[in-house]
Amino acid sequence: MAIERIDGCIGCRTCVRTCPTDVIRLDEHSGKARVRYPADCQICHLCRLYCPVGAITITPEKSIPVVVPWG
Repeated sequence: MAIERIDGCIGCRTCVRTCPTDVIRLDEHSGKARVRYPADCQICHLCRLYCPVGAITITPEKSIPVVVPWG
């Protein structure tokens, strides 16, 4: 699972609107965000970047390949 935790959610729905793969939904009872479809998460970090309270933790971090020229 890519999104590990959504702590401190204030229910603003920013992550729900921002997610391009519609992975995050609001829980009907608590009004807090939760990961509904974890396998579809593309680890794009948009939910984390736009969250106004920094409530989202994503792991593992998406590593960027390093190209080393030879010769």
